[in-house]
Amino acid sequence: MSEQPASKRGRPGYDQRAILEIAVDAFNEFGYDATSMGVLASRLALSKSAIYHHFASKEELLELALNEALDALEGVLQDRESQTGRAIDRLAHVLRGAVEVLAANLPFVTLLLRVRGNTVVERAALERRRAFDRAVSGLVVEARNEGSLRSDIDPRIVTRLLFGMVNSIVEWYRPEGAEDPAHLADDVLAVALDGLRMPTMNRVEDLT
Repeated sequence: MSEQPASKRGRPGYDQRAILEIAVDAFNEFGYDATSMGVLASRLALSKSAIYHHFASKEELLELALNEALDALEGVLQDRESQTGRAIDRLAHVLRGAVEVLAANLPFVTLLLRVRGNTVVERAALERRRAFDRAVSGLVVEARNEGSLRSDIDPRIVTRLLFGMVNSIVEWYRPEGAEDPAHLADDVLAVALDGLRMPTMNRVEDLT
């Protein structure tokens, strides 16, 4: 009889990915600081040593989760559509991509938006997030300067309003709901860039 491969420690059915996803859910539910390895072990029905078999520490789990969210967001900035063409079109592509990343990676982005900079890992993640925000803010300024956005509103205010709209999605969006990520992104772009007022109303006001 051939020798059987050595089994991994811990409960069968939990690989690294499964442990990471359950850890992220726990971090979001209890808060990262309040989630001990004991809490994770209880949630997974594993021993703490079984978790350490896959991950060196709770902080490693946090780092992997935050990197996943940030890598996806930063990837949007690397798209060709984010780097060529009119600034307003690049801005629209980045906003659409951010919404789709959020919807596809909801627990991970939720965790990213809740970090407060209490650890080295969190501070590094916050700096990467600020760099993403600055890139979007730069696109807002470019779009205003090319005449595609209103010039009577401070670009800093516009940027904050845009992020407020997109980031708030984590509080109410449910992937199993009626609206898929593509339609959600359409709605965000319609409100953010076109506004809620009916075009006919704008024309009437222009004539008065």
